[in-house]
Amino acid sequence: MSESLRPVPRPRLYEQVVERLREYVQAESLQAGDRLPPERDLAERLAVSRTSVRQAIVALEVQGLVEVRHGGGTFLLRDRLDAEPLQAMVERRRRLPDVLDARDALETKLAALAAERRTDEDLNEIDAALEAMAGAVRRGELCVAEDQRFHAAVTAAAHSPLLAEFMAEIAEPIAESRNESLRQPDRPAQSLQQHQLVADAVRAGSPEDAALAMHAHVDSVGKVKLLHWRPEEE
Repeated sequence: MSESLRPVPRPRLYEQVVERLREYVQAESLQAGDRLPPERDLAERLAVSRTSVRQAIVALEVQGLVEVRHGGGTFLLRDRLDAEPLQAMVERRRRLPDVLDARDALETKLAALAAERRTDEDLNEIDAALEAMAGAVRRGELCVAEDQRFHAAVTAAAHSPLLAEFMAEIAEPIAESRNESLRQPDRPAQSLQQHQLVADAVRAGSPEDAALAMHAHVDSVGKVKLLHWRPEEE
């Protein structure tokens, strides 16, 4: 039997709650910083269990769309609740550990090589990437493009065409891991600090320190709520 005729998945109840919350935020013109109604009120108004509401809130929190302040409620981090389909989150969660392993192996080596081979021009581009990211952090942005620019500058400074080719081949999953990391609370500023440590080691010509700094950074990239998320069947 063709795999294309596999059973059609039924949406979980909390996925429907997420959609109702998205409609509510849009209808009420809520913005980042605004508070959602308490879980109990949402459960009553939507005629669902508080468990379903809580699962919906957790799914939104994992995506960096809301922040749950214990004892304070749930607050919007974006002006819209444009949530991903559940299956996309599940697939990304499955892929992410392998992507992080690949990044650690490649980028740690690239950082070490950059410390050995960097030119003045390479250092100028690394500094420019850091400056651009610092500006984006000050503006409260996610810094996705600036983060990518820094890692590209370190890759270029390694002067290893084959490793650079490997990085290009997995550019899409790397971008996925970058987006996942940078939408964690306060992560852009933390990443900037870690980038600075990598840059300092590269400038100092210390392959060991550069490798250690990049390894620590990639390890931090992997500390995301998605990997602790456990979607439950309703």
